[in-house]
Amino acid sequence: MEMRWFLSKIQDDFRGGKINLEKTQRLLEKLDIRCSYIHVKQIFKTSDYPVVLSLENHCSTAQQEVMADNLQATFGESLLSDMLDDFPDTLPSPEALKFKILVKNKKIGTLKETHERKGSDKRGKVEEWEEEVADGEEEEEEEEEEEEDKFKESEVLESVLGDNQDKETGVKKLPGVMLFKKKKTRKLKIALALSDLVIYTKAEKFKSFQHSRLYQQFNENNSIGETQARKLSKLRVHEFIFHTRKFITRIYPKATRADSSNFNPQEFWNIGCQMVALNFQTPGLPMDLQNGKFLDNGGSGYILKPHFLRESKSYFNPSNIKEGMPITLTIRLISGIQLPLTHSSSNKGDSLVIIEVFGVPNDQMKQQTRVIKKNAFSPRWNETFTFIIHVPELALIRFVVEGQGLIAGNEFLGQYTLPLLCMNKGYRRIPLFSRMGESLEPASLFVYVWYVR
Repeated sequence: MEMRWFLSKIQDDFRGGKINLEKTQRLLEKLDIRCSYIHVKQIFKTSDYPVVLSLENHCSTAQQEVMADNLQATFGESLLSDMLDDFPDTLPSPEALKFKILVKNKKIGTLKETHERKGSDKRGKVEEWEEEVADGEEEEEEEEEEEEDKFKESEVLESVLGDNQDKETGVKKLPGVMLFKKKKTRKLKIALALSDLVIYTKAEKFKSFQHSRLYQQFNENNSIGETQARKLSKLRVHEFIFHTRKFITRIYPKATRADSSNFNPQEFWNIGCQMVALNFQTPGLPMDLQNGKFLDNGGSGYILKPHFLRESKSYFNPSNIKEGMPITLTIRLISGIQLPLTHSSSNKGDSLVIIEVFGVPNDQMKQQTRVIKKNAFSPRWNETFTFIIHVPELALIRFVVEGQGLIAGNEFLGQYTLPLLCMNKGYRRIPLFSRMGESLEPASLFVYVWYVR
């Protein structure tokens, strides 16, 4: 897949409790688990475009071979197991990968070596994968000031050190000064049979933007934790956007979200990150934005990124918009139709609507209607709201209906989120969805929409 696309994260809705990884791993080592219940036609029922299957692989090499056999037996020709003839050294477009399943995992060797091994017997063949492990990798740093100091210090060192660095030992040299950088490594055993199923989605640990520019291959994808990604987006936004132009980048929730809460994905879409992973089992604003974002392009799971996030000559910065073609959006909220009732005994149908804009920081705003008392069946507002949106290509509009609560606060009743540029002009009916994403039909809002650029 080209790095020009936003990708929807597809995930099951597992709601289980704690898992004992050691016991689970010992159990799975003894089982030959097959995924025979998966049917390829069901996978591509919603969209013809490729599905990325990201493996959380903690299996022994013997079970990795079983996994590879099961993947091939289950998905057959739909499983991409070799590079496409027309794309030996570049990422294909989603169009070229229609009806294909791509495996994302660690990989040994190059695509050329994988192609040369095609058809050979790989049973029992194992390679070692060595990767660096930073101190405290599993504990995410929370103090931003400390992290900023590290970045500033590293920038000073880079400018002073230049090439005075021993690449083999990892020791940086200065006249009269020796700076030692601690490096820990771990070795993982990878079955060649599973490794060769990874083609255009090789998992590669992110080290730095400079390292990626110099050494990262076109088919290597990075996964960056939300905390690190947020700091990079503030301190090195242009480098970050340049990185997402060349490589598929995935952002994932930090490990301390033990309650499976979510972050706002908009801040990472703003800098061009293709995959923004969320905890799909947790409803709320982030999932509303996710579902609304991918209503675009027919709900196919792929959206072409705006030109300023694709073009190499662009100097786009979401926090500092210097040029563009803003849109003036006008929404007249006319009425509601059979709005959901609150669960509060003290609220007898007192409802209001909040209209929110999500996008670059300067575009984020919200306005709300007055409260209509004791009429959830057919409330009438007839109120007009105007928004000036500087980067409409990244903007999402969210309609939220709430029941007024004087003591416990307002109660969420329903919402609908969609991309600004997907809104049609004129009189429109806006459906409402529950917090869990279920349709609340026939509950809806009646609005008039107009915008000029």
